[in-house]
Amino acid sequence: MSSSFLPATTESIAQALEAKDPSEAISILYRVLGDPSSSPEALRMKEQAITNLTDLLRQENRAEDLRSLLTQLRPFFSLIPKAKTAKIVRGIIDSVAKIPGTSELQISLCKEMVQWTRDEKRTFLRQRIEARLATLLMESKEYSQALSLLNGLIKEVRRLDDKLLLVDIDLLESKLHFSLRNLPKAKAALTAARTAANAIYVPPAQQGAIDLQSGILHAEEKDYKTAYSYFFEAFESFNALEDPKAVFSLKYMLLCKIMVSQADDVAGIISSKAGLQYLGPDLDAMKAVADAHSKRSLKLFETALRDYKAQLEEDPIVHRHLSSLYDTLLEQNLCRLIEPFSRVEIAHIAELIELPIDHVERKMSQMILDKKFAGTLDQGAGCLVIFDDPKTDAIYPATLETISNVGKVV
Repeated sequence: MSSSFLPATTESIAQALEAKDPSEAISILYRVLGDPSSSPEALRMKEQAITNLTDLLRQENRAEDLRSLLTQLRPFFSLIPKAKTAKIVRGIIDSVAKIPGTSELQISLCKEMVQWTRDEKRTFLRQRIEARLATLLMESKEYSQALSLLNGLIKEVRRLDDKLLLVDIDLLESKLHFSLRNLPKAKAALTAARTAANAIYVPPAQQGAIDLQSGILHAEEKDYKTAYSYFFEAFESFNALEDPKAVFSLKYMLLCKIMVSQADDVAGIISSKAGLQYLGPDLDAMKAVADAHSKRSLKLFETALRDYKAQLEEDPIVHRHLSSLYDTLLEQNLCRLIEPFSRVEIAHIAELIELPIDHVERKMSQMILDKKFAGTLDQGAGCLVIFDDPKTDAIYPATLETISNVGKVV
């Protein structure tokens, strides 16, 4: 803060707002914060100055300045109520989060503030910053560190019975366990979040996040119809708030339609009033996959995966389901192509299906081992030999049934 301070008055704030250059406005606001006065009016003006300064620093992408601002404001925090301190601290951390490429800075900033809140014995604020830190650690794939932080936090919050924070923490725990592929624990944590949410008023954004996580877990269990209804609920919540997560909910809704072989419905959902608002690469990617699925074309499927790599391959949830869909589609196509033959060259099948020979050979050997069809690979001749389905004699099952029925009579 500048040594030549400006008095914390409405005129000083107005002077900053009228400044033509953002750096000039920032300089004026820093000088306002340097005012040593601690009268109620001066404190109120300083709060206004902090809000304006935070917005300006965020617009200028000055993340380090926001971090140092939090450190500089610590003496000021001892002069204002704890609730206002919590609001300012969380506002500055949120502003840093809006600046791209600051995940490392956010983690170190949260760790600093957790230490400060411990020293100052500000439990309410510390718990919320720790929950934020756990979210950042999860996004950085530091799962074990995030879980150990959450385990201590959950016990503390349950003891205080802070339901709103408990919903957040349980939901975060569910996402963490899901990332670690521990589905039973992910479901248990989500149930705990729902139970806590039922006891209080939950903001629509949080309710949408719960529905989105419910849909993801149901989709993981291949219950796509229930997952679709949850994704629809999440989409309704996010759409009403104009939240960017709405497009992800819509994307997962389309994924569910494709997975239950209702790919024809995808175009209708996209062209609906709600769908038209979110037209873009995410919906185009799902439309391309739906077209490939409708035409049962592996070539179109692979083209879609290549053209929309960011939307399909890099989204772990979509990628996992599309991998199983691709395998199913490949197996169906191969079974259809080899049906007329008793002996066929692998190269001929690869040519018909328009895929590399080694890819087709590997998939066929897997299908033989999984008993999808009876046959063997003659790799010396580069051929696939298909056996006739062995006819099972109907007399043996009938005899067994008769014996079991006689046993009941006796």
